[in-house]
Amino acid sequence: MSRVCEICGKGPSVGNVVVRKGSPKYKGGIGLHTTGITKRRFLPNLQTVRATDGKGNTKRMTVCARCIKAGKVVKATKAAKKK
Repeated sequence: MSRVCEICGKGPSVGNVVVRKGSPKYKGGIGLHTTGITKRRFLPNLQTVRATDGKGNTKRMTVCARCIKAGKVVKATKAAKKK
């Protein structure tokens, strides 16, 4: 399963994990020092949803939570399935 939203195309993005050592200055220390930086991936919140397309057919789609909240996806109901 690809990690891409079928509606908006949102996919994984990259960032860093920053490991710090020491006590912060506002707590009376000498400050935080970076001891390691490694790459990481931020994955989108994808959900598999039964949705209706424009023609009234039901199909499974992989959609991000933002598109579901925004109403860009019309979820299929059981009544629509029986027709």
